[in-house]
Amino acid sequence: MSSALTDLFPHPIVQAPMAGGVSVPHLALAVSEAGGLGFLAAGYKTADGMYQEIKQLRGLTNKPFGVNLFMPQPDTADPAAVDVYAHQLAGEAAWYEAELGDPDSGRDDGYDAKLAVLLDNPVPVVSFHFGVPAPEVLEALRRAGTLTLVTATTPEEALAVQRAGAGGVIAQGLEAGGHQGTHRDLAENDGSGLGLLSLVAQIREAVALPIVAAGGIMRGAQIAAVLAAGAQAAQLGTAFLITPESGANALHKRALIDPLFARTQLTRAFSGRPARGLVNRFLREHGPYAPSAYPEIHHLTSPLRKAAAKAGDAQGMALWAGQGHRMAREMPAAQLIEVLVAELAATRTAVSAPGGAG
Repeated sequence: MSSALTDLFPHPIVQAPMAGGVSVPHLALAVSEAGGLGFLAAGYKTADGMYQEIKQLRGLTNKPFGVNLFMPQPDTADPAAVDVYAHQLAGEAAWYEAELGDPDSGRDDGYDAKLAVLLDNPVPVVSFHFGVPAPEVLEALRRAGTLTLVTATTPEEALAVQRAGAGGVIAQGLEAGGHQGTHRDLAENDGSGLGLLSLVAQIREAVALPIVAAGGIMRGAQIAAVLAAGAQAAQLGTAFLITPESGANALHKRALIDPLFARTQLTRAFSGRPARGLVNRFLREHGPYAPSAYPEIHHLTSPLRKAAAKAGDAQGMALWAGQGHRMAREMPAAQLIEVLVAELAATRTAVSAPGGAG
């Protein structure tokens, strides 16, 4: 199996690319400088906005880092269902004194323009969410010297990733915070995803690609578990969301450790696509009625989410978080990596000791 991925960084820790302003250059910088792989999130940014962040990060470090892209989505939404949901959100708009967004604001996230930037200005790693790029895209990035990773939530999706020619697969378990990276958004599959350890083991038997395991990982012992299951590295998002370098809203950071937000749930309430977040008022009230319509619902609710944040109301925000959110530790990103590496080493020592696995 290729070691191209693990040769890039000494510790098997990848910082998840969290869109919406969380994965800022200073977070990626701190992670990469500490021996992990930092990531920028290009989702919801313009191509120039992505380029400026790459330029800023390159001015701060010569360590490897990655950039994540969202795949363009097929036009499968039912406009009538979107209209009905918009009517249901009228009360939210009145409460926050905000207009609902235009659901037809675009569905490709500037994909082609961002690819052009990344081919002209190659970065060490590019990952893809919500689908598999065309083989010629992956080949072009490979020729540019970029290692490519693609999210998969099932062994079948991992096989599609391998067939397309990607350099590795991100195995995303059901525990993961934020959007599930399923290649096709089918409402009948909601909640039926695989847990991370089972997913990693099945993907390991299905493909010969390096695996990055993602979903609910908060401790070094969990990193040891996914490595033992067949992954080459672990990707952590929620664990880094609470760090001071993260660009997450302060309300979001506090909610992670607030007993008021006791659990997470997959919901379409905020974006029209399954995403795991802390259960709050908006999720409870609107989640049961939200249609399968991404990115239409994302655009529709965007002003509401911004208005809630401006008003200091966490009950109206999309508080993305993985199932391990209550294990979040408030410390700088570099210190977190140091602690995770120590925990990983201690777990490996305990397991390898006589009687350690008993």
